[in-house]
Amino acid sequence: MASLILFGTFVSLMLIGVPIAFCLGVASFLTILYMGLPPLVVFQQMNSGMSVFTLLAIPFFIYAGDLMVRGGIAQRIVNFAGSLVGHMRGGLGQVNIAASTLFGGISGSAVAEAAAVGGLMIPQMKARGYGADYAVNVTSMAALIALLLPPSHNMIIYSISAGGKISIADLFTAGIIPGLLLALSLMVTAYLVARKRGYPTETFPGFRRIGWFFLNSLPGLLLIAIIFGGVRSGIFTATESSCIAVVYALLVTLFVYRQLGWTNFVDATLGAVRTTAMVLLIIGTAASFAWLMAYMRIPAALIAWMGAVSENPLVILLLINLILLMLGTFMDMGPTIIIATPIFLPVAMHYGIDPVHFGVILILNLGIGLNTPPVGAVQFVACAVGKITVWQAMRSIWPFYLAGLIVLGLVTYVPAISLWLPSVFR
Repeated sequence: MASLILFGTFVSLMLIGVPIAFCLGVASFLTILYMGLPPLVVFQQMNSGMSVFTLLAIPFFIYAGDLMVRGGIAQRIVNFAGSLVGHMRGGLGQVNIAASTLFGGISGSAVAEAAAVGGLMIPQMKARGYGADYAVNVTSMAALIALLLPPSHNMIIYSISAGGKISIADLFTAGIIPGLLLALSLMVTAYLVARKRGYPTETFPGFRRIGWFFLNSLPGLLLIAIIFGGVRSGIFTATESSCIAVVYALLVTLFVYRQLGWTNFVDATLGAVRTTAMVLLIIGTAASFAWLMAYMRIPAALIAWMGAVSENPLVILLLINLILLMLGTFMDMGPTIIIATPIFLPVAMHYGIDPVHFGVILILNLGIGLNTPPVGAVQFVACAVGKITVWQAMRSIWPFYLAGLIVLGLVTYVPAISLWLPSVFR
């Protein structure tokens, strides 16, 4: 009965449009009352969930990404990407994906990437004759690349949700090849769709021009090497690297590009503060929700149920993926990671699945959910920039979904895609 109250209250509140943090908090509170436990437990678990030093990395990475967008770094990265792939069929679509790949190694946020790259690319694509739905779908799916490339803050949340026992450096490294594979699959899909629709190519600028764009974007691109190299080598932690990213972004935008004005600086700072408040409230209430599930031994029950269905790890991974795809459709990514990790990670490890490999599967799977209504945050941002409805975008997004699901299948059933690169650095 307690589990019915927990999940029933959560789903009911979510269906009537209550913000996700309050859905989690109210469901936890009512369940605690029913079980006769002290209500203070909810607030203790919320405090415990938020009082994690590593979580400081999330607002700082978001802040650094916002500074780069407002300070001109994102525009230069787009220009460099355009010089590389703009001459391909559906050139601006290819530019969009390439820019998302480069910027994803800086922002670590799919929503920030959809807003930044989409804000630059979608109006240009529409002006040059590309369909608004094509521009939005390319943007929203390409934004998912940021979830896999360092400094993905969702990987930080996953590590914390797993008890802090999984190396963030290993997770950052494990996401690189899947992220590049996703980028490649989306570029092939964008090419095929553009060819079918007859979209134009851009003029090849020449190698000298490419070199100039590269040098112009180099100060921003160097941040990728600083973040990954520093964390991977152990010179600094993920939290320290996020602070370095903010300082570096400020120095580049103020003294190299000289485009960050006082108003933009204040807006970026206030935006980071608001985002931090929202993220921490969700993380706190989700931590309370996850503690209750562990208290009621839901993971153990799930292991027993899946064991009754099959003992084959391949079948278990398929079941987990299907459940996660469904959850990602109705929940935002951060709380889903916090709730799903304590449930499914023990199941995965019970069947011999590496926790780093499972983390990449989880994040890619839930990333696809960010493009799925009714709670598709990335899809909503891209549609708002493209000025079309979500349903207009959804009618033609299936080729890009298919590309994402193919990559998910490869990452799920070929562990070396995720685990080979971390093994090289050990």
